[in-house]
Amino acid sequence: MADSEPGLVIFDCDGVLVDSEPISIRVLVSAMNDFGVSITEDQAYERFLGRSLSTVIDTLEVEFNVHAGEEFLERIRTDLYARFRTELKPIEGIAATIDGLGIPCCVASSSQMERIRLSLSVTGLLDRLPDIFSATMVKRGKPAPDLFLHAAREMHVEPASCVVVEDSPAGVAAAKAAGMTVFAFTGGSHANFAGYRAELDRLSPEVVFDAMPDLIHLVRKHKLHGTKS
Repeated sequence: MADSEPGLVIFDCDGVLVDSEPISIRVLVSAMNDFGVSITEDQAYERFLGRSLSTVIDTLEVEFNVHAGEEFLERIRTDLYARFRTELKPIEGIAATIDGLGIPCCVASSSQMERIRLSLSVTGLLDRLPDIFSATMVKRGKPAPDLFLHAAREMHVEPASCVVVEDSPAGVAAAKAAGMTVFAFTGGSHANFAGYRAELDRLSPEVVFDAMPDLIHLVRKHKLHGTKS
């Protein structure tokens, strides 16, 4: 991305725009435990952070010999959405950060569209981010690059001119595979689980930052100098 200006900032949703990961993981672990699958929150973060629900279902089938039918999915949706409506908060400083960036932004998330829109609605961000792309729109979810490439095409921006803001190893890997610059955000409540930082470092994102308002400076610095931070 050297010698070019960012033309688009692509935000992941969970853990980047909204502080949802602790809620999501607790709901998932509870549902899996009730299905007879013994898994801890740390293990669930390691396996499922940033991945789509279809990936969770495939893992249950392949690794645990558990068929997650509609009852399991409805249990998760019902519990999760109820908790989102009462507990979900935006990442601190995100609204002012979006307003201050001064370049186009969109959302590209592994979650289903219904969940993304609910998350942005209850946190007051939906009007700021009308362009939303879900993993349900592409064949392969993160860590494959498909979703980010789809978002760039729809927003009419070349991949090399995109900055992706991600919190998960799967998302960082997807952005890298898409040929995009990736800024890893580590300011969510889930950022201290075992092995998280080490896994992000292994993937070598261009920037690692933990205060969302810093994104404005980081993007402008990238825009001005075209160098990795």
